[in-house]
Amino acid sequence: MSKIAMVRARLEPSLKNETEKLLHQLGLTASQAITLFYRQITLRKGLPFEVALPNATTRKTFKATDARKGVVRTKDAKDLFRKLGV
Repeated sequence: MSKIAMVRARLEPSLKNETEKLLHQLGLTASQAITLFYRQITLRKGLPFEVALPNATTRKTFKATDARKGVVRTKDAKDLFRKLGV
């Protein structure tokens, strides 16, 4: 089947550039990635990931971390687990 259908979208240039760099590392073109996305939607009969509004706890956490409240910095994974008590 020939590929003649077109999809057009407007994106922020920085998002487009960053995404295309990652796709290049994966060995994919933007067209191939969009085709994969469309195929997954067709196979799953919906988006291939959850789309939901954050709940109250998540919104509160986002707000706190945006304000730099309750943020714990670690130097590596070992330090993180130590601080978590794991």
